[in-house]
Amino acid sequence: MAAKRQGKRTVRFSTPPVIVATGTVVGPMEGKGPLASDFDVILPDLAMGQRTPERAETKILEEACNIALSAANLKPEDLEYMLAGDLLSQIISSSFAARQITAPYLGLYGACSTAAESLILGAMLIDGGFADTVLAATSSHYQTAERQYRYPIELNIQRKVTAQVTVTGASAAILKSQGTGPRITCATVGRVIDLGIKDSSDMGSAMAPAAADTLFWHLSDTNTRPEDYDLVLTGDLGRVGTVMLGEVLKDKGIVLGPNYNDCGLMIFSQDQDVGAGGSGCACSGVVAMGHIYKSMLRGLIKKVLLISTGALFSPLSFQQGETIPGIAHALVIEQA
Repeated sequence: MAAKRQGKRTVRFSTPPVIVATGTVVGPMEGKGPLASDFDVILPDLAMGQRTPERAETKILEEACNIALSAANLKPEDLEYMLAGDLLSQIISSSFAARQITAPYLGLYGACSTAAESLILGAMLIDGGFADTVLAATSSHYQTAERQYRYPIELNIQRKVTAQVTVTGASAAILKSQGTGPRITCATVGRVIDLGIKDSSDMGSAMAPAAADTLFWHLSDTNTRPEDYDLVLTGDLGRVGTVMLGEVLKDKGIVLGPNYNDCGLMIFSQDQDVGAGGSGCACSGVVAMGHIYKSMLRGLIKKVLLISTGALFSPLSFQQGETIPGIAHALVIEQA
């Protein structure tokens, strides 16, 4: 077995990479939520001075990256790799932002699991000796996601009770081989799980089985229990998906306690009109790299198991009646 592998699906980093700085930008609705004080920039509107929402998302991602670079006292030319992805076709938000950042770029698509995917791959590059400084980033935008995956917002379609609201925002993290800050100590890469759900308005249920599978294997590989972590955090299962997660885990003999939460439930308050909660690449991105990261720096949390979740479908696959596969990637972030 490879030296860095632990169990069947987990890798443990021999030299855990450090998250030395982060940058988070969110939209106005996210700025009215309970985590607002831990975001670096709250936008006054969704347009950001651009003529299309797609251009706005690119600018939001650029700003998050620049905030992280500035916080780390780095320039784009100091980066050895930029790893980024989003929800749009051909990941245009990330690719267009990368042409401004100008670092060597690897574009990723893991749907809403991209936040964890980028951090895991960045950690692997650093621990493997292939890089010293990596930027991991992701973004999403309410209007761009609605246009691509659901209905143009001008139609004012009534939202189903299972539907979630895509988070407008972007997160960026600077990973280094040395430095101060929380470290990524191990990671469990998810596998695609499909239980046959076809409703694009119920992505929480589509993703929950994948989250349960990844969590089960992570705990098994590392010989840990949920209570061994200060926080077990899923990406964007929302109100419906978190209930389903609990039911699936019970069948596996796992019970989540009060140290469990979901980014999609944390980012908005209960009195906001957000259906079943938040979703999108930026959901786990801004919560983890904003609120959770800063809580770790304050000494409030020391060990977090982050499980970003994604629904791997496209507008075309949905129109053709395909089911919606789910994916979930997990990583452990620890503050010494």
